[in-house]
Amino acid sequence: MSTQLTVLALLTGVVTGALFRFLNVPIPAPPEIPGIIGIVGIYVGYKLIEYLDIGVDLLELLGA
Repeated sequence: MSTQLTVLALLTGVVTGALFRFLNVPIPAPPEIPGIIGIVGIYVGYKLIEYLDIGVDLLELLGA
């Protein structure tokens, strides 16, 4: 992952968050620390399964 991509993602998030606040619209993300930590946990779990190289192809399992 490149640093430039990470910075652009952060900038996009900041601009989007500012726009949501400017328009007085609730953000579509958890505004509390436990919710944010939950999102980090989802990411860590995803990366852990990827690292362990285990998983199931759900589309194949469903015959699609």
